[in-house]
Amino acid sequence: MRVSFHPRTFLLIALFAAGVHSTVAQTRDHLTPQEVDLVKDAQALDLRVAVFVKAAERRMAVLTGVAMPSPTSNSKQAKKDAELWGELPKGTRAELLGDVAKILDEAITNIDDVSMHDVKNPLLPKALRKLAAAATQITDQLTPMRAQAKTEEEIGNLEQALENAQSIIEAARKLPPPTEKEKKEKSKTSKPKEKP
Repeated sequence: MRVSFHPRTFLLIALFAAGVHSTVAQTRDHLTPQEVDLVKDAQALDLRVAVFVKAAERRMAVLTGVAMPSPTSNSKQAKKDAELWGELPKGTRAELLGDVAKILDEAITNIDDVSMHDVKNPLLPKALRKLAAAATQITDQLTPMRAQAKTEEEIGNLEQALENAQSIIEAARKLPPPTEKEKKEKSKTSKPKEKP
C-alpha cells in the first residue's frame, strides 16, 4: 500500500519542522546549570532572590568588563565562588542582556508568587529591597549602553531589562519603611567583620 501526501500537507510538515528547528536554535537558558541548582536549593525567598541578584551581577560584570575575582587567584572566596557558580556566563551582548531581563523577570515572578500566597510573609520586603538595590545598580549600568546598542535584538533585550528593573524599583518604593528589626539585620550584614 502506497501512502501519498498532498503537496500542501508536505509543505506544512516541512514548515513545522523548520519552525521547530529555528525555535530550538534560538532558545537560550538565562541561567547556567550551576545557577539553576542554586535557585532550586534556595527555598527561602530572600535566599532565592540573592541567587538571582548574583546571577544578574555576573552578566553585568561580563557586559561592562568589570573584572570579577579569578578562580586562579589566591582568594579563598574566589575559589569557592568558582566551584559554586561555575565559569562566568558567555554569549553575545544581546544574549547577556536577554539573560539579565529574564533573570529580573524570574525574580519578580518569585516575589509575586510568595505575595499571592502569603502577603504577610516577612521575607517579602527584605527580598524586594535587596532586588531593588540590585535593579538600581543594573539600571545605572544599562542606561549608558543604550547609545552602544546596535541590533534590534540587543535594543529589545536592553529595553526589557531596563523595564523589569524599573518595575522592581517602583514596587520597592511602595513598601513601608523598614522595621527596626530589618534595620538591625541590614546593619549586621553591611558591617565588615573585624580581623582578630
